[in-house]
Amino acid sequence: MAFVVDNSVVVGWYFENQATDYSDRVLDMLANDTAHVPGLWVLEFSNILRKATLAGKIDKARTVEIIELVEGLPLVVDYAPANAAANLQLATRFGLSSYDAAYLELAIRMKLPIAANDEALRSAAMRAGVGLVE
Repeated sequence: MAFVVDNSVVVGWYFENQATDYSDRVLDMLANDTAHVPGLWVLEFSNILRKATLAGKIDKARTVEIIELVEGLPLVVDYAPANAAANLQLATRFGLSSYDAAYLELAIRMKLPIAANDEALRSAAMRAGVGLVE
């Protein structure tokens, strides 16, 4: 079954200190399923790589390798234009950052569960009725 995946899970696939049994299970699901992410995910993920490189946690070669690995996964980036009013409404209603509200909006619109480590987003997904990837 397709699902929306939050960056809090994706980073666990490439940074050992962020890895969890849950993030590993979600990655394994991609052998048969497709994960969807909002357009802002591209910026979020590249910023994590930039920060990790600047902090000396990974080198440029590893950054390139991670990007190639991600590009080989069945991740579908949704570039539908964000609606600021709708995003703000979701963020306010569920106590989320605007970034997390973008993941929730995608899950609601596509009627898909969310894979997330972030507790606020997990709680919002349950209250919004989209459910969680377990």
